[in-house]
Amino acid sequence: MDEMEIMAGLLILLAALLLDISTGEAPNRFHPVAWLGNFISLLLKPRPLSGKVKQTIYGIIVVVFTVLLIVAPVYFLLHYLQSLNTVLYIIVSAYLLKNAFSLRGLWQAVQRVKTSLQSAVLTEARTDVRALVHRDPEHLNDKQLMSAAIESCAENLCDSFVAPLFYFAIFGVPGAVAYRIVNTYDAMIGYHGEWEYTGKFAARLDDILNYIPARLSAIFILAAAALCKIRPASGWTTMLAYHNKTESPNAGWTMSAMAGSLNVVLEKAGHYKLGNGGRVLSLASISESQTIMLVAASICGILVIGKEVLVAAIS
Repeated sequence: MDEMEIMAGLLILLAALLLDISTGEAPNRFHPVAWLGNFISLLLKPRPLSGKVKQTIYGIIVVVFTVLLIVAPVYFLLHYLQSLNTVLYIIVSAYLLKNAFSLRGLWQAVQRVKTSLQSAVLTEARTDVRALVHRDPEHLNDKQLMSAAIESCAENLCDSFVAPLFYFAIFGVPGAVAYRIVNTYDAMIGYHGEWEYTGKFAARLDDILNYIPARLSAIFILAAAALCKIRPASGWTTMLAYHNKTESPNAGWTMSAMAGSLNVVLEKAGHYKLGNGGRVLSLASISESQTIMLVAASICGILVIGKEVLVAAIS
């Protein structure tokens, strides 16, 4: 890897981060991830409706097919642009990378829930929280909605930011795009019920891909809590005690770290209860979780930028 290529990688990352901070998410009709969701829905229409083995095999085929169909052209397109025009290569790469992560969009989604709760409009808060969690919000009370928002701040820090940048740091833009495809599949079909077997491969692959990023995200949350002077020691002990209480092998790390740092209990009724904190959930708890999330994401971003600079210096 020559110096020019390394500098291009750094500029791609910086441009993608600036795009996310300044513009946030595009409307669905212009958003590549929304297009991906529509494409996945199309591929899933002819899925087998019965037979565990048939459904599982179909799930494997569509995930692998989608990754190859999209990532291969992205790789060859960027390789071509790199030799054609460096500026164009950086612009296209930054645009693709930006659409593989979403920090501002996550913060805004949590903020909408908090604003609705602040206005004491639970019906709106329940509608808003659908963008963050899979659970049925129809009968959630204000404290349960607060918990869902904070849980999402923690868990989606990994899915929406840390993991895409982790795979960008290792495999470049194609790596971040591949991660986003698998994670989108998991978000759409990686759960029990109707998609139990069709989504099994996507769910397991997403677990594998998030194994390291989730634990890094938990560390970033604790580091952010320390920088913000918000109980990092409690976050550490709570994480060690409660990280294995969730069905997901990854989500418990970030959520328990956040629960301990905020000194609150995060609970999804009938599924898990994280932490033993003495503070009652409040709007201030959501605000603190947003602050921790942003600082944790900043730590991640600085580390990835530092990695690019270090590689450039060594080269």
